[in-house]
Amino acid sequence: MSARYNLLSPELKVDPYPAYADMRRNAPVCQVDPGGMWAVSRYDDVMYVLKNPQLFSSRGFGVATNPPWLGGNPFSESMITLDPPQHGRLRALVNRAFGTAAMARLEPRVRTFAERTVAELPLGQPLDLMPPYALRIPAFVIGDLMGMDPALHSRLKRWADLITGGVTTVRPDDHEKKQLARDAVADLRRYFGELLEQRQREPGDDMVSDLLRARVDGVALTQDELIAFLSLLLVGGIETVVHLLGFSIVVLLEQPELFARLKADRSLIPAFIDEVLRYEPPAQTAPRMTTQEVELGGVRLPKGAPMLVLLASANRDEAHFPDGERFDMSRPGPQNLPFGHGAHFCLGVQLARMEGRLALEAFLNRVGRLERGPEPMTWHRTLVVRGPGTLPVVLHPA
Repeated sequence: MSARYNLLSPELKVDPYPAYADMRRNAPVCQVDPGGMWAVSRYDDVMYVLKNPQLFSSRGFGVATNPPWLGGNPFSESMITLDPPQHGRLRALVNRAFGTAAMARLEPRVRTFAERTVAELPLGQPLDLMPPYALRIPAFVIGDLMGMDPALHSRLKRWADLITGGVTTVRPDDHEKKQLARDAVADLRRYFGELLEQRQREPGDDMVSDLLRARVDGVALTQDELIAFLSLLLVGGIETVVHLLGFSIVVLLEQPELFARLKADRSLIPAFIDEVLRYEPPAQTAPRMTTQEVELGGVRLPKGAPMLVLLASANRDEAHFPDGERFDMSRPGPQNLPFGHGAHFCLGVQLARMEGRLALEAFLNRVGRLERGPEPMTWHRTLVVRGPGTLPVVLHPA
């Protein structure tokens, strides 16, 4: 490897995979910019890090998303940043919120909203598909899960962006963006605090009420833990699915024969979504921090070293995914690494896959042909997530 890569450079926003492949071949554990974090690119090393939280702490997530100038971030205090045994207690308390019964209760509402959303998309004219489709559906789902006022759904993506990417990508001298992030944290804490107080007075049929009632060994979540979990749900539920839906359309634009196959056989949709998650995972990295001096991939890392586990690179590692740079729906699945591994395996896997399936079914029912719009795509990337920023298309009727 001849250069130190900057993971936030314009080139790597558009296509990071040649850089990932170079790292896997020549420097599987190496320092990258910004900040000189240690990137881990091979599948086996990635799995070793994820399976050994006693050596590679999830506190790295909290450090990355809570710089000193922010003054606190509820997302950085959520269970995604905790190690066992603290993580296990919180996970047990919220696990039921994502169980089979909860998903069965939610599916008819998601299907109806997805069909209504797609029915309102204009046909035969250029549009950016991200706001009215890829963003609108997951914002509705998360807002509905929380029992939020629908008028507030439009704020959710902005909050999610500002408490994650708005923190990890801000320059030291960009005081305006720092203030935007601080304001977002304050707004989020205030709104979630008010929502919890309201549900304590008037419980409803929603996740917030379920979480307030939940007990494990007689212990409930504290107010701060609840706000932290709702912040995690906001980020995970919005960012992952927005980019899953966006990437699904990108793949269909690049490979129109897949569009025809899915139109002809809807039973292929789950396999298609699984391969999208491997081929273009919305969560590109998982931050970690070494708890002691440790050797990994032939490199000795000091205690306290900040790390980036490159999930997207591991998902294309030829040692585990033959011809990994090729999109192939026939790969054995499901591909779960995009959702992490071990103690931090994502609680919302069923929800994300359900949203992807129902959104794509509704899209295929209405759209007969898909073509690129006149404007170029743009890309959104932070240290953790990557996906289409804008997605100009023209939709033609079925």
